[in-house]
Amino acid sequence: MEKKILVVEDYKNIGRILKLQLEHAGYQVEVETDGLSADEKLREKTFDLVLLDIMLPQVNGLELCRRIKERSSVPVIMLTAKDSVSDKVIGLDFGADDYMTKPFEIEELLARIRARMRAGEASYAANEKIVIGNLQIDISSHTVERGGKAISLSKTEFDLLAYLAVNRGIVLKRSQILDSVWGYGFFGGDNVLDVYIKYVRDKIDRDFDNKLIETVRGVGYVIR
Repeated sequence: MEKKILVVEDYKNIGRILKLQLEHAGYQVEVETDGLSADEKLREKTFDLVLLDIMLPQVNGLELCRRIKERSSVPVIMLTAKDSVSDKVIGLDFGADDYMTKPFEIEELLARIRARMRAGEASYAANEKIVIGNLQIDISSHTVERGGKAISLSKTEFDLLAYLAVNRGIVLKRSQILDSVWGYGFFGGDNVLDVYIKYVRDKIDRDFDNKLIETVRGVGYVIR
């Protein structure tokens, strides 16, 4: 069955080109030109992935991404002309799974779409819980506790922590983490990873003597 993609892009020429390219690659594609119409369509229909511009009329892309992630786990790839690390972090904080800056090569976009769809399909076993010392991660409910205290994480923070925890004891290279959590070819680079490692450490390690996330200099990170 063909995968369905919703393109949300207010520049009609860009939306039309993306639709043609994605349909040529074998996807079913629908296009919306404003955030409000896209939000309504996403409430009516199911899609396998959303390509989302940030600068949109009616409802901007960041707000739309937040709404999408509140009610579904559909992968969202942001498409925008803003390329600073802070802009990327903001987009990811609102729940985006990946981030591409314009202009981009269609081959790279297709690779990222395939990576995000694979990640969505490769779900963990239902109701699986990961316990490391006094840290508990419930994969199915996306909840985290340490020392009996609930810890609130964004989607990206949770995905990062879960990836480290599933691979506990294995030193993961920075490139491995970026590819697995943010998707193949993600251009946010090490700065975005460093920012998110700090976010997660502040939430799960700061108040405890036993620090779980360890930096392996020149390589990456590990949870022992």
